[in-house]
Amino acid sequence: MAANPTATLTSLLRSSTIEDHEEILKAVNAVLKASRNNADALQTRVVALLKLDRFDDALRALDDGGDKLAERCVLEKAYALYKTGQLAEAERLAKGANKRGLKHVAAQVAYRAEKFEDAARIYQELSSQSAAIEGEENDLRINSSAADAQMEWQGNGDKIEPSRKKPSREDLEAFETSYNAACGCIARGDLGPGSVLLKRARDLCEALDELTDEEKRAEVLPIMVQQAYVFTKLGKLEEAEALQKMINIADVPEPPSRVIAQNNGLAASTKTDNPFMTQRIFESVPDLSPTERLFEHQASILERNRYSIDLQSQKYSGVAYSTASIISKYPSPTISSYVGSLAVLNAAGHAKNETGKASLKAILPILEKRPKDVGLILVIIQFYMLTNNPGPAIQLLESFFKRLEESTTPADQDVRFAPGLVALVVSLYRLSGRKAPIKTELGKAASYWRRKSKPSIPLLRAAGTALLESSAPEDLSTAGEIFFSLREQDPNDRTAIAGYVASYATTDLVKVIPDLEKLTPVSRLVSGIDAAALEEAGIPSLPTQSAASKKRSAEAEKEKVLPPKKQKIRKSHMPKDFEEGKKMDPERWLPLRDRSSYRPKGKKGKKKAMDLTQGGVVKEEESLELAGGAGTVKVEKATGGKPKKKKGKK
Repeated sequence: MAANPTATLTSLLRSSTIEDHEEILKAVNAVLKASRNNADALQTRVVALLKLDRFDDALRALDDGGDKLAERCVLEKAYALYKTGQLAEAERLAKGANKRGLKHVAAQVAYRAEKFEDAARIYQELSSQSAAIEGEENDLRINSSAADAQMEWQGNGDKIEPSRKKPSREDLEAFETSYNAACGCIARGDLGPGSVLLKRARDLCEALDELTDEEKRAEVLPIMVQQAYVFTKLGKLEEAEALQKMINIADVPEPPSRVIAQNNGLAASTKTDNPFMTQRIFESVPDLSPTERLFEHQASILERNRYSIDLQSQKYSGVAYSTASIISKYPSPTISSYVGSLAVLNAAGHAKNETGKASLKAILPILEKRPKDVGLILVIIQFYMLTNNPGPAIQLLESFFKRLEESTTPADQDVRFAPGLVALVVSLYRLSGRKAPIKTELGKAASYWRRKSKPSIPLLRAAGTALLESSAPEDLSTAGEIFFSLREQDPNDRTAIAGYVASYATTDLVKVIPDLEKLTPVSRLVSGIDAAALEEAGIPSLPTQSAASKKRSAEAEKEKVLPPKKQKIRKSHMPKDFEEGKKMDPERWLPLRDRSSYRPKGKKGKKKAMDLTQGGVVKEEESLELAGGAGTVKVEKATGGKPKKKKGKK
């Protein structure tokens, strides 16, 4: 008698391990032949397909099971949609769910959709609750640190709590969390600590006993790829190239990491000087599938690298056309770093990699077509500064600001008072020695950002500090309001407290007396200073350079005169009777008739030679006055010799 399929499936599920999914799937199919609508068997088949990474088959099985199976397998369907790249559908199923499993899927979907802030929030909610599965706490820590690192890469590091930015002791005990902490440091620009954390992650991974050599190799390779990137950014090209030789790109398990490794290898290489060969290697990497696509910041870097290689291959018109078509799809003006970098490449394509005045001549006409292109304006300003011409650079930026101020679009105002652009114009003013516009510009920017819900903290600090340099009561009052708003953002901000005290110290001291205790006492600040020694040393003064006279002394000129270099004469120019050491005739290159030794032949030649100044007789002249005071005229002076007799006729 044949065994009952349902009993066989139940027995198999009781003793199953992660290696039994094929057997489970065979048993489930046998049960479904006997009982087509068995709900447990249908759900078990879906789970077995997911375990076997057959996500498309799992979705088809869910569709075949009907609405009842879909209501029962919400978690399974959301996970299958996530793995097949259908993020919008997966987000709709998992959004607002109270089940812990669906929250994990929602966090993964948000991470893959590059909504890293939502992913970090969900992981924080899960971490605040007690872990339902063994080892879940460690996974939450790893995934949460990965979301924080991606927020740093995205430029939203200010949205991360300061306590989460510094790696804890627990983060340094696992290679995954050490690697994520290193990525966060690299995204912030802290390459030194990032390099140390990467080494820590690699050492921890290689020391694990529960992983096989192949598994260790698969985990270590992405870390080595990141290490090569850090060495390249630090300028250690030899170390990066040596590390790159240890990486076999074909062994990198994940296709996105393989593409990045190929790109970093080309960037770190110091041997490939042929741009056409570089382009061929760059394009040899296969295209990624939709489920394996790169993150936006990674794809934008690879795109910029491809355009850079095209510029080196002299494909100027192609780069100019392609980048212009992409820039036109985005609103203008924008402070997007991606669009700004494309504007730089577009300018390089139009200028054909030229710099200086030649590049300005090619780029300035483009500004008339795109007057609000921030990236293009920054390129032109850079070229003006390279040619030591800050005046037109300031004028260009001021006219751009004026156009934005006349606009009524809120987005244009955000660009007008963008902290980076404000810092640029302040730097230009400072280089030109113009101090008054600096205070005005920072005051206007601070007034704008104080009305925003998320103000720019560094800009407000700079504006308040600039206003403190003024002695006008209205400027000090404005500085006090700025520092007060900063204290509302962070009550423990010592810089804001010090600025607030300095703003009212001379006008309303009573108002800031309670805050004086929060500052470091003056006695502690000057405790290590020896006042007597300073007084005895006196006031240091820099040596003044006296104005050097433009007239140079004859002795200095003699010292500067270098001995003439001995000119080497070709053998073909040597005379046949040339002897080494014999002084050559200095007039050997002159025409024969111009040499001092020239003696013409014949009577006409001798008479002509007598008229010449060289070796000839100099004629004497005298001046005779004309009658009536009409002037003077020069005539040949009579020599007094005997006149020649005319020959008579024969």
